[in-house]
Amino acid sequence: MHLVTQPAISAVAFCPHPPLLLPGIGAGAEIETESLRFACDKALDRLIGAGASQIVIVGADGPLVCVHSFAPGLADPGQRRRPLAFLVAEWLLSRHDQRPASHLPVGPDGKATTPWPDMTVPTALLVMGDGSARRSLKGPGYLDERAEPFDDAVVAALAKAAPQQLADLDLRLAAELLAAGAPAWVATAQIVGDGPWQGEVLYADAPYGVMYTVATWLA
Repeated sequence: MHLVTQPAISAVAFCPHPPLLLPGIGAGAEIETESLRFACDKALDRLIGAGASQIVIVGADGPLVCVHSFAPGLADPGQRRRPLAFLVAEWLLSRHDQRPASHLPVGPDGKATTPWPDMTVPTALLVMGDGSARRSLKGPGYLDERAEPFDDAVVAALAKAAPQQLADLDLRLAAELLAAGAPAWVATAQIVGDGPWQGEVLYADAPYGVMYTVATWLA
């Protein structure tokens, strides 16, 4: 992974990327959807309020999907296809800031699949990813008793703004727990440095058997 020597990162926002965040997807789940979306909006307000010159989205380099596959009402004249993490991130950002954001896709090994952009200029990172998807019998991956302690460790690391704890995540275990965000968290932890950071968790719950966490780190 290509690293710059002194990244000028002023803020980091961590958000999940469930399709239900998009308009028209979360029908029948308005309460959970709205509280999660509200937390994401708050995190984005803080990210943009940090005044960075650029925003870099960090997310899993997964299968390409079309915006119309999930939300036909969203404007996307070119019907471009991109990984789900970036599709949801772009929609969240569009509610707050119209500047284009750079994309940094991450592979399952926690390494960026393209070079990191120049971050010697003030940079904010929007890190997309869900926690484990095995938190309940109704979860996508069924129940796994290892899921809750794994998610608890991630939430604690985000709350304390502890990059090393994220960098040390077991990606093999994360894959078994279907924790889609783990590679992006590891990649982010390896670039942000030790801070000092001020961390806050704005949302942490698993309403559908999938752990969704929203947090911010401010320099």
